[in-house]
Amino acid sequence: MTLSRRQHFEAAAIAAIGVPLIEALGGTYNWREHGANHFDDVIKAGRQPILALWHGRILSATLYFRDRGVIAITSRNFDGEWVARIMARFGYGAARGSTSRGGPRALAELKRDMKAGHPAAFTVDGPRGPARVAQPGAIWLASVTGNPILPFHIEASKSWTVKSWDQQQVPKPGSDIAIAIGEPLDIAAERDPDQIEAGRVELERRLAELETVSRKMLDS
Repeated sequence: MTLSRRQHFEAAAIAAIGVPLIEALGGTYNWREHGANHFDDVIKAGRQPILALWHGRILSATLYFRDRGVIAITSRNFDGEWVARIMARFGYGAARGSTSRGGPRALAELKRDMKAGHPAAFTVDGPRGPARVAQPGAIWLASVTGNPILPFHIEASKSWTVKSWDQQQVPKPGSDIAIAIGEPLDIAAERDPDQIEAGRVELERRLAELETVSRKMLDS
């Protein structure tokens, strides 16, 4: 999709307004962590993590994993443009594409970026859902790169919920935020369709477990 000059201007304006707001909001959060060592452990082992999360937790995830050179798939449309601009200000790179447009190209970009030493990130039910149903992209990337998937879930003690397909969570100022990061999930290199599906189902199961863990962290 080719954006007009007006759309590029509007995307830049959204980023200019959004970044300081997100920074200010993020500065009020109190983080609680579970499994935080897994990210660094994967890198110390000479590999790169493939971060996997639900689309509805993008905001808080962007703050937590900022400035680590993570490359994320971002849609090739207007929304993807302003999202990419905001993420760039937080130290992320963008592989442009989605499951509906430019997906193979974006996955090929991610494969090259990971070989060059960058972690990757997937909102595994994005960009349009259905919510909480993992797509196979992260599984495929893990199978062709030999890098592990690192699933995680984030919950906030106080939040607003956007009326959108993904029920985007926006933590309120002063919230306690719990992030539960799971153990690395390795995918064999055979790329058999049954193996890809089994990996997809396992990823969904682990994300559900991590949601339970993060909610319990806020209760303690």
